[in-house]
Amino acid sequence: MNNYIIKVENLGKQYRILHNQGEHYTALRDVVARKAAASFRWIVEQSTKRKMQSAKSPVALGDSKFKNGAGRSALSSALGAPPGGEDFWALRNVSFEVKQGEVMGIIGRNGAGKSTLLKILTRITEPTEGRARIRGRVASLLEVDTGFHLELTGRENIFVNGAILGMTRAEIAKKFDEIVAFAEIEKFLDTPVKRYSSGMYVRLAFAVAAHLEPDILLVDEVLAVGDAEFQKKCLGKMSEVAEGGRTVVFVSHNMNAIEELCGRVLLLEHGKLVCESRRVGEIVRRYLFGSGTDGASAVWVNSDNSFQNSWFFPERMYLCDASGRPIAAVQRKVDHIFVQIDGVVKKANSSLCVGIAVFAENGSLLFWSYHNDQREQWWPQMGVGKRSIRVALPAKLLNEGTYRIELIASLHFQQWLCKPEANAPSIQLHIQGGLSESPFWRAKRPGWLGPTLEWHEV
Repeated sequence: MNNYIIKVENLGKQYRILHNQGEHYTALRDVVARKAAASFRWIVEQSTKRKMQSAKSPVALGDSKFKNGAGRSALSSALGAPPGGEDFWALRNVSFEVKQGEVMGIIGRNGAGKSTLLKILTRITEPTEGRARIRGRVASLLEVDTGFHLELTGRENIFVNGAILGMTRAEIAKKFDEIVAFAEIEKFLDTPVKRYSSGMYVRLAFAVAAHLEPDILLVDEVLAVGDAEFQKKCLGKMSEVAEGGRTVVFVSHNMNAIEELCGRVLLLEHGKLVCESRRVGEIVRRYLFGSGTDGASAVWVNSDNSFQNSWFFPERMYLCDASGRPIAAVQRKVDHIFVQIDGVVKKANSSLCVGIAVFAENGSLLFWSYHNDQREQWWPQMGVGKRSIRVALPAKLLNEGTYRIELIASLHFQQWLCKPEANAPSIQLHIQGGLSESPFWRAKRPGWLGPTLEWHEV
């Protein structure tokens, strides 16, 4: 007997992207006008159709004015058709099953369709095609303010949110103290939640969703709002929920959390399910570095003119030697390795920061480095125009393995231009061999780093 609790079959969600540069928003009057035009269009079409049928003339039925909808197109144009656009599939042909008690992760780049999938599972939006079957009560944490009323207090929102999840008042009251203790909001329990910080908000939202014993818990990247201690607490709670026989579906960019928590993972790319497996580590590495190292790229070129902004436009990032000559992605630990970034500074801004973030195979962040980390008199010049900056990776630092180097850029504490672990472009570096000059150590040592340190007798 199939014991699935979620079954998704050929699921698809299509949106219409409008391309009308002159119209920046749609007012209520525009909606009313379009509805009226659509109704009038339908009446005219039906009247015309009846006249044509009553005439019983083959010539009239094949008249070029109405053949293949040409007449309707002309009428739509006369009445003022909605602005042009294109169809966009956020999800397409996605199928999978989740069994009761399973903890499943969903990973993928921004725009891969992860949040759209969860919104369909929670019935926030309807699919365009296919279907999703769910057995049991669902609790979701997709956005910070989902299911909360800003004017109500924390106490009142616990009962309201619990009722939305299908809990009785007695069931909510039984779990009330646990929810408050987990959220750590005792002092602010009778304060309207509109006065809560984002951290307080998400703590309360997660506490309600996790403690009211849903059959299925759906969690999006919203946990990133909380601090590190709270995230650790949430992961522990989700593990507890799973051990209790309930199902967890977890969307995250935190690969450490995915590997720690999930027994199975789905990888989405451009709205399609490209692979799923219980070998979580392998799927995580495919997501981070591609399907293998043979096609690894030591060069990123902004061929599609992404990352347009008013301050810094990145054109290229690549691995190179000290003179700027490009090198391959596979290098030895003892080699001198540099990363060069080419771009255009469009507008001078003293808060502009351009740099790199280096990640290990499992997605762990090893370090960030910005062009202005050192003393100001040594900063590379970043005036308006084409600029190239280069940084040396610390010699003999990285252990044997595969690393992801992301190009990051921001206006300090103001705005991300290329955000790490989100939309930042990346290249790959593979360290092989050259691990130690000692005859005792030739194999890879434990840990992500393998620095060669100097020891002295004192």
